[in-house]
Amino acid sequence: MASAPPTTPAPADMRVDAMRLRDGGSRLFAAAGCDDEEARIIASSLVQSNLYGHDSHGIALAPIYVGNIAKGLAVPGRKLAVVTDSGSIIGVDGQKGFGQAIGREAMALAIGRARELGCCIVGVSNSHHLARIGQWAEQCAEAGMASIHFVNVLTTPLVAPWGGTDARLATNPFCVGVPHAPHALVLDYATSAVALGKARVAVDAGLRLPPGRLVDAEGRATDDPAVMFGSPIGALLPFGEHKGFALAVMCELLGGALSGGKVLDHRPVPSPMINNMLSIVFVPDRLCGREAFARQVEALATWLRASPPSRPGARVQLPGEPERATAAERGARGIPLPAPTRTILAACGARLGLGDDLAGGLLPMPP
Repeated sequence: MASAPPTTPAPADMRVDAMRLRDGGSRLFAAAGCDDEEARIIASSLVQSNLYGHDSHGIALAPIYVGNIAKGLAVPGRKLAVVTDSGSIIGVDGQKGFGQAIGREAMALAIGRARELGCCIVGVSNSHHLARIGQWAEQCAEAGMASIHFVNVLTTPLVAPWGGTDARLATNPFCVGVPHAPHALVLDYATSAVALGKARVAVDAGLRLPPGRLVDAEGRATDDPAVMFGSPIGALLPFGEHKGFALAVMCELLGGALSGGKVLDHRPVPSPMINNMLSIVFVPDRLCGREAFARQVEALATWLRASPPSRPGARVQLPGEPERATAAERGARGIPLPAPTRTILAACGARLGLGDDLAGGLLPMPP
């Protein structure tokens, strides 16, 4: 089937100051039932994703989170419950608490145990959306730890298995982080060719996706991201064909089953955004001294960056560098928010009785 021509992009985004957006998001979550500290943690995590350019995991998720509170799918104020503790291996239950707080607490537990024992494996089960997984690798790296993270999602299936034509898996993120100055080097991506949130961002912007990302509900190739938001839904495809699919299966088994959680083996209704994650956190100095590792990173970076650029003005970047460049630009110029995102945030604030108070967090950048 021939692809439809690209649609006209939506009007230019409003640029919003990151601090104002955090404040507005914090007020929204506090009005929804979170205490002030938890509300700040959640809003800060979402806005950090916007700063890094990952709008799929940014403040646009806030109305969904608030809706999940009303449905009992996300519970404010929950803490980790330790299910099993074998020293270097710990299993915890997030009790449907907000992943921004649960993940932070779980990584702090793993970091402390790794400092004592050299390594810790922590399985987090039954957490509400853990959001951008790279933040957990960054938390570990800031403490001097290297880490590996496997995640599954108990949600409506979204991703077709390689060789299949309907959705059977979720986007199952995989993440690796290592400490380095001036910032951690972080690999963090969904095992699908595109994250569901990025499909939503494309819909809001009136854009199509490149070929090889999607099939419609009949299993036919398409570039229309709206197929993921209809009924019946289409499916995302795994990245790298069979390679991405195989990694997704391992995320499902390690992140889902071995974390103490469950694998996705049916179509739950409604979509709960429940995550399970297996994290391996360790002290890299016990394998390679910090100075020796830094020299190796610089040697690799120098070698890679010497490659002739693929296009004028381009350069090879290490994992995590594009996000820092985007954060610098958006920190100075503001975070772009398309009209649909502003509309759903305003409607959510109105339902919570915030009215013009929330609008104070959505003021555009001053000229």
